[in-house]
Amino acid sequence: MSLRAALRPTVGALALALALASATPALADPVIGPGPLDPVIEVLPPLPAPYAPYTGTVCRSGSDTCIAKVITEMKGRLYELASTCQHDAIFSLAYLRVTENVQAAQQQGYFSDRKWLNRVDAVFAGLYFDVMDDWHAGRLAKVPRAWKIALQAEDDKTMTGLGNFMLAMNAHINRDFPHVLAEVGLTARNGRSHKSDHNRYNKRLDSLYAPVFAEEARRFDPSFDDIDIGPVEETAAGVIMRGWREMVWRHAEMLALSRTPAQRRNAEKEIEAYAAGQAMFIRGLLRSGSSAKRDAWCADHGV
Repeated sequence: MSLRAALRPTVGALALALALASATPALADPVIGPGPLDPVIEVLPPLPAPYAPYTGTVCRSGSDTCIAKVITEMKGRLYELASTCQHDAIFSLAYLRVTENVQAAQQQGYFSDRKWLNRVDAVFAGLYFDVMDDWHAGRLAKVPRAWKIALQAEDDKTMTGLGNFMLAMNAHINRDFPHVLAEVGLTARNGRSHKSDHNRYNKRLDSLYAPVFAEEARRFDPSFDDIDIGPVEETAAGVIMRGWREMVWRHAEMLALSRTPAQRRNAEKEIEAYAAGQAMFIRGLLRSGSSAKRDAWCADHGV
């Protein structure tokens, strides 16, 4: 069995994580202890990837202002979505809170390579802005399949709030993120892999599930955090997110280490198929009968 195959979350694990993912009281400490997969992830070494200078146009300087600009853009977009109770607002809110957390981590010196992280954040957000603009402008040929599934479900209002969250999260992480890492670079100039910084953020994500899910329920969908069985749900969410993020790194390695156009195409096809497969499963698991109650709640509480 290949390493990538071994890392793929099983259907059962994904079902458990989705079924359990909901909110409990917010954690006081912004960084909690190691998750159950951390010992495994930490012993999985990154493949040797040569340093490649970043040649993109987004956040070329690697300045902290890159994240500040992203947050400003996210706030404006969220206001428009929330004020009209678009189902896109679910992911828009979550993404804003994650980005604010990344900014706080940067200010605390949490990451070893500040410029790299700033570029990753800005390029990553840019893909999200582009896909949203392409979808709403009808440029559907430019929208990846996993995103089509997520955004069509939002327009059709066929998913629970948690379903919208997971579909968009899957598309942005499993489809977009490998391309971002491959573009910005997996290895620093001194030969050190950036995977340690990539892994470090898992622990900060753990602290976000409870407060973000609670805010989603308070503003957009009161059923978002209906399941409440204590810390088990956050552990499950952390497990699935770690699995996804580990797969992201391995897919990024496939892109970065491709030596021929055919290898690159095969890597891209695997990424698209993996993200679309996850989307199909999530769509079937978290469908909703009617969004009337959710939409009425948002009208009163969304902004």
